[in-house]
Amino acid sequence: MTDTARVSESPSSDEQFDLIVAGSGAAGLSCAVTAAQHGLKVCVLEKTDVIGGTTAWSGGWIWAPCNPVVQRAGIVEDSLAPRLYLQSLLGNHFQADRIDAFLKAAPRMVGFLEENTALEFEGGLAIPDTYSHLPGAGMGGRSVIARPYDARKLGAALELLRKPMHETTFFGMTIQAGPDLRAFLTMLRSSTSFVHVIKRTLRHFRDLALHGRGMDLRNGNALAARLLRSALDLGIDIRTGVSIERLSGTGGRVTGVDLADGASLSASRGVVLACGGFSQNPQAREGVIPRNSEHHSLALESATGDGLRLASGAGGSMDFSLADPAAYCPVSSVPWGNGRTGQFPHIIDRGKPGVIGVLASGRRFCNEGLGYHDYVTALLEATREDKKAESWLVCDHRFLRRYGLGIVRPSPVPSGHWLRNGYLKTGKTPEELAVACGIDPTGLAATIEAWNSHAASGEDPEFGRGSTPYMRLQGDPEQKPNPCVAPIASAPFYAVKVVPGSFGTFAGLATDANARVLMADGTPIAGLYAAGADAASVFGGFYPAGGINLGPALTFGYIAGCHAAGKDI
Repeated sequence: MTDTARVSESPSSDEQFDLIVAGSGAAGLSCAVTAAQHGLKVCVLEKTDVIGGTTAWSGGWIWAPCNPVVQRAGIVEDSLAPRLYLQSLLGNHFQADRIDAFLKAAPRMVGFLEENTALEFEGGLAIPDTYSHLPGAGMGGRSVIARPYDARKLGAALELLRKPMHETTFFGMTIQAGPDLRAFLTMLRSSTSFVHVIKRTLRHFRDLALHGRGMDLRNGNALAARLLRSALDLGIDIRTGVSIERLSGTGGRVTGVDLADGASLSASRGVVLACGGFSQNPQAREGVIPRNSEHHSLALESATGDGLRLASGAGGSMDFSLADPAAYCPVSSVPWGNGRTGQFPHIIDRGKPGVIGVLASGRRFCNEGLGYHDYVTALLEATREDKKAESWLVCDHRFLRRYGLGIVRPSPVPSGHWLRNGYLKTGKTPEELAVACGIDPTGLAATIEAWNSHAASGEDPEFGRGSTPYMRLQGDPEQKPNPCVAPIASAPFYAVKVVPGSFGTFAGLATDANARVLMADGTPIAGLYAAGADAASVFGGFYPAGGINLGPALTFGYIAGCHAAGKDI
């Protein structure tokens, strides 16, 4: 028997719109500006007091194969190659209809936003896909990132923009992967880099003094700012601090929302759920996220599953049949000294030469230079029988001052504070470091000895660090012969505890190729869409490349906006 969509009847509303979007991250704002550009009257409802969602905290990379940005740069690939790559990686989790919809719409989304909004993009011309050894893998050009943005262009609306994540900034200054990050890592080895860093830093502290925040926006903060500017230019009604109680409708079709304050809003073309998933809801995570009580999410605290709750009340179904339920990332807990503990995502440091990840036994358990998602899946598997799922990233003094470790910055930024508060552990010998961390001293000493016996010649016979283009890009080109492998021999030695975390959920609402929420029997609910972390990952719980959260979020937001407006992709 066919399921029936369940929506509360709301015959009259206080205000009327064509489309209501719940959530203001990449998915929600992409949908909103797309629909508004096509002539719809759009309202964006945001539960928190600021705009941007977890997008504003992110690295900002967007996976969109065959996009026009990189095509203009001369990278034109066979459009079937990304599909082959995804088939190779996803296996039985490959959903042809949604994958094909994504691959068709992603480059069009990039072009649409370029032509019709304040979005400007730069291409990731040298960024390979994570599993660059698989058939169809890209060697560069499948990713784009929003160009840096001058926050002054937002005017008074700057107050609406969420500030970047504190843990991943330098006193609030965002640093963009690529030439910008390289300059910061090499400022003491290059006069050009030194000048770049000094100029950026001085401008940033000037902006802090004048505006109370950085004004040179980069990464996900630049993306959120440009989307916010676009929404304002298109006259979209943006409301913050608004909670939705339930969806409303008539005849089984969603046509509006009832708010927690008792007001009702109607939406003739439907409602789009882009509330950020359920990463911060321990009850919803139970039985879904492995080692739930030990898991640290990098998503906003407001990502508590509102979209899933609303859709469930209307008959929407969840999809838990994914390879992994979340976009994993290893994290370390940062004690700030004011009673607050933050989480630092270990994205960059693991791939640099001269660091290894070890368990309490002192043994390595994975290829540290592969994707951050893979580090966590390997950690979960290796500690399946252990009381705790924890590891340590171990390095020497040379590594720490050259690259930094976690939130500990490289030279010339001092590291003493992090030693004193216990975030960074140290020892004059590997055994002494092991005791400080609670690692088996004999095991760690043996692991470092074995690593060093091969590292001088650039080899890692145990896991093959540096054996693919993706890994080599994460390394240091100045390290020869292998940019990902160097000895750990310069005392003292250091370590940071690293545990399972994630950027957001992969598990979510079942949706079709048009981003419509599905009932348990696969029937779409008329007038109800979902995108971003509210929708189950189009990639089946795999992490094929950097930017695979924002890429689908923007793309299926764009698809939902087009579909609601009755426009072809």
